[in-house]
Amino acid sequence: MVIANLISYILVLLGAVNWGLFGIFNFNLVSAIFMGPRSVGAIIIYSLITLAALWLIISPIITNGALKLRGNRTVRETN
Repeated sequence: MVIANLISYILVLLGAVNWGLFGIFNFNLVSAIFMGPRSVGAIIIYSLITLAALWLIISPIITNGALKLRGNRTVRETN
């Protein structure tokens, strides 16, 4: 679940940067990379960003309010 949360954060940040560039400079980064806003690659990226955003909404509900970004690490003491 930690990996899913990290990937989701990265994808949502990519979406936020894309919206910021589009709003300020009228430049769509995803469509520039995939040569068009309705190309297969762009549609896949937009869908992944949407799923990542939905995951970040649902994940804290599933885990009773905790959104984990680190794994459980145990510290062993050596003497």
